[in-house]
Amino acid sequence: MMSILAPLPVVLPLSIAALLLIFAHLWPARVPDAIATLTALATAAICVLMLQRVATPFTYWFGGWQPANGLTLGIDFVIDRFGAGFGLLVSILFAATFVFAWGYFESVRAHFHVLMLLFMAGMLGFSLTHDLFNMFVWFEVMGVAGFALTGYRLEASALEGGLNFTVMNGIGGYLMLCGIGLIYARAGALDFTALSRAIAVHQGDPVVAAAFCLVVTALLIKAAVVPFQFWLSDAHAVAPSPVSVIFSGSMVSIAIYGIARLYWQVFSADAAIAPIFHRLLLAAGTASTLVGGIMCARQRHVKRLLAFSTISHVGIMILGVALLSADGTAAMMTYLIGHGLVKGALFMTAGILLALCGGIDEIGLRGHGKSIWPAGLAMTTGGLLLAGAPVGIMDAGTHMLDAAASRAGEAWVIAVLFFGSALTGGAMLRVTGRVFLGLGPMQGEETHAPTEQEDERSSRPLWLMLAPCCGLLLLAVAGGETISHVMNQAVPAFINPAQPAPSQAFPKAPHPLVPWLATSLALAIAAWDLSRQYMPRRLRRSADTLMRTFRPLEAAHSGLIGDYVGWLVLGLGIFAAALALG
Repeated sequence: MMSILAPLPVVLPLSIAALLLIFAHLWPARVPDAIATLTALATAAICVLMLQRVATPFTYWFGGWQPANGLTLGIDFVIDRFGAGFGLLVSILFAATFVFAWGYFESVRAHFHVLMLLFMAGMLGFSLTHDLFNMFVWFEVMGVAGFALTGYRLEASALEGGLNFTVMNGIGGYLMLCGIGLIYARAGALDFTALSRAIAVHQGDPVVAAAFCLVVTALLIKAAVVPFQFWLSDAHAVAPSPVSVIFSGSMVSIAIYGIARLYWQVFSADAAIAPIFHRLLLAAGTASTLVGGIMCARQRHVKRLLAFSTISHVGIMILGVALLSADGTAAMMTYLIGHGLVKGALFMTAGILLALCGGIDEIGLRGHGKSIWPAGLAMTTGGLLLAGAPVGIMDAGTHMLDAAASRAGEAWVIAVLFFGSALTGGAMLRVTGRVFLGLGPMQGEETHAPTEQEDERSSRPLWLMLAPCCGLLLLAVAGGETISHVMNQAVPAFINPAQPAPSQAFPKAPHPLVPWLATSLALAIAAWDLSRQYMPRRLRRSADTLMRTFRPLEAAHSGLIGDYVGWLVLGLGIFAAALALG
């Protein structure tokens, strides 16, 4: 049975995309919407079946090209619960997005659906492949489809955002290909298992370290980890809302999953890499969490605000990987799934504002959301979950990360998570209060947004756009215990597919009040921003002085591709120097 299921998550969307491209012009306008949605749901069903059947990893060799006499030439998919679980998240997000975007892209007919199905196939192939060059191929499929979807509007801002996306991710693809060339020259193999065996023989080899540096840097760029994060807010701000759902919900997260998989299944065989990798990821994760949180709190463009919150929460996931432990990896995956569902729902609420209120600027929309109050309830729920509300999958991931960090002797990690959650959740709750309740001062505020006016198709009914949003939030709230249990059971086989250790019961979080405190701080941040005109003048001046210290951080996000490439080179240099100096 598994030999039939294994290739289907990739083969099915690719096949349907080809059929839509050939025949869609002969069909009524809504048929591509229905076919794309059913394809995503069918893929989700396949991933559920694989989750139920893979107690141990299953290897599928394309064309029957299995290893012989110690030589591996074929390409394989390895199906484990981590990969199937991520595939299920991707499929659910795409299905929800197709429903949300029903009728949105009528003018381009099925081209949007073709690109989205290619995007989905690229993500699923990336999450299941066990071959390094094949991983690069799916990496590039995602990049090409993502560029086309970002620049869909063909306006100046959309093309600029698409260019930033393409250049940064193109450089990432080039770095990844160079790293693959180096490791192939040293190991003579590309299959993860064969690579791991070869790397174990070449302990401390600088060629292996260089390959690791290049490949992981490429994935850090895709994940938008500081200092590689600059492209993300530009792309999210201009991409159509349905595309932003996928970008934040799964595209950046899949890079975190890829980093964890490459480390555990390939490069952990070189013991010299682990301590350097640990320190670098702790630093990058901390910087991403705090930079993303601060920048998120200072935005008024709702989609940019959500993009910076993604950077912050990506940092939290990176901290889980940085612990280099089974419980840290399980915590990362649990948090990743919860974040994908919540962030997808929040980008849908942003799309609802664009479609029904005619804008995306927080201040310009003050009080305009009262007539669509159900969307306000959805945004409030999402904001509370981002803030760390003690319920759902993200909360389960928080408790798991807390326990893992304390067990690894890095208990300070929970403080970083605390501030990142509070800043991003507070910013989202502030938007909700201003847009849907009409709260917040008017005097002295700008009357026009600092970005160009945007709009999206308003012909779609509120219930159609809100239904998938509420579905994602319901899954995020209800699935905490189930997902954390599945990830804890799945992590031994993910870390060591050849000889998975028995599953173990991980300790409980030593700081159970952190979610409550983070949520309280988020509410306090939102209340401060919405009622600051009533605060003592001296207190307001002190707060303004503090905020001015972050202006250089805002200036660094200049929108100029040359600046962003400069930061990329700096980050690559830091990573390479750390590996070289040991």
